[in-house]
Amino acid sequence: VHIRCDVKLSYYNEYKSYLRIQMFSRNTFRITSHRMCTRGFKTSRNLKEVVIVSSARTPFTSFMGPMKDIPATKLGSIAIQAACDRAGISPEQVEEVFMGNVLSTGLGQAPARQAALGAGCTDRTPCTTVNKVCASGMKSIMLAAQVIACGARDIMVAGGMESMSNVPMYTHRTDPIYGNRTIFDGILNDGLTDAYTPGLHMGNCGEDTARAMAISRDEQDTYAIRSYNAAASAYEKSTLEAEMIPVPTPSRKHPDLVVTADNEYTNVKLDKIPGLRTVFAKDGTITAANSSKISDGAAALVITSAEAAQRLNLTPIARILTMADSAGPPIKFPIAPARAMEICLENLGLTVDELERVEVNEAFAVVALACQKLLKIPDAIYNTNGGAISLGHPIGASGARLVGTMAHTMSPGGKGLTGICNGGGGASAMIIEKC
Repeated sequence: VHIRCDVKLSYYNEYKSYLRIQMFSRNTFRITSHRMCTRGFKTSRNLKEVVIVSSARTPFTSFMGPMKDIPATKLGSIAIQAACDRAGISPEQVEEVFMGNVLSTGLGQAPARQAALGAGCTDRTPCTTVNKVCASGMKSIMLAAQVIACGARDIMVAGGMESMSNVPMYTHRTDPIYGNRTIFDGILNDGLTDAYTPGLHMGNCGEDTARAMAISRDEQDTYAIRSYNAAASAYEKSTLEAEMIPVPTPSRKHPDLVVTADNEYTNVKLDKIPGLRTVFAKDGTITAANSSKISDGAAALVITSAEAAQRLNLTPIARILTMADSAGPPIKFPIAPARAMEICLENLGLTVDELERVEVNEAFAVVALACQKLLKIPDAIYNTNGGAISLGHPIGASGARLVGTMAHTMSPGGKGLTGICNGGGGASAMIIEKC
């Protein structure tokens, strides 16, 4: 019998006492059964179990707010260093880093590398900056988990970072060297506008979904108010305290100022929400209040193999069970998370009723409502601590925040499903289990 397969030499060592195995190359064998053979021969990937050992994030603060002078790479360094401290490892032990960052213009080369070295990782640590728009932070975690599961690394850091307050305006080199120039907003151009239909803002895509699924302005405003109240309640109960990192923001007038909490949920006047003008269409449904908030912030997680965690006496806070991406028409990005989340459920043979928590990034209230309707998610387990509407949405970091918050706030043994859409029609999703 000739078998070609992807197989480690360890499989050869395991089965050589039962079988006569002649190796022609690393992947080609001739196998002859001994009479004494009592086990069948099969191959498997033997993927390693992947665990989250720690999660830390900065506060998410308002656009041009208290963290406006801190570049994204510095916020990333703060998050990485805190995640390592909480995990009980030195940054020098980190074998590789993935960090999401969308609006990189002006940050300098290799933002993830800057963040890692700033946190104390060695100059031998490979680093990769991930741009999957709003899903960048979650995709970074997924990539790290895959690397560890395949056995290439044991200790990694993954997360995301964004300082939307520091994104520059820019102009094309082809503009005339004399006279007026056209200035482009980096946030709008590279973060919030559909690349396939000129001038189509993400909010216009949200309006398309609202029309297609008959999601009213009133439903969206009601959802937004729920998000603000959930965030306020989470802070009253100190639910989010475990994930937060204080960030010093000294100024001449306030040299000892430290930001310790998200601030968007404190800026809203709930009674004004129903009367706000729509932003993207005169007869539309989406307003500033029922949309996510342009923000600054970073989040990072230490991710390891279960074997490494045991060997180093680290205490995992969650297991990564499965993950998925999905994609569809760019204008339909608001419903893309639902498909990625369905794939995750299918991978494990689970139903929504078996989950303790479900989180979908609140890019707009219509995104959260559309996915809730498609997946039939009960209110009681859905976005229970607020989300991007009430906490803020630094786009490269939000996916990592979703995973980190879930890992901190579920009860032992609980399973949580989280999904996030991204511009271009895509989405990412994960299921984790609290340790």
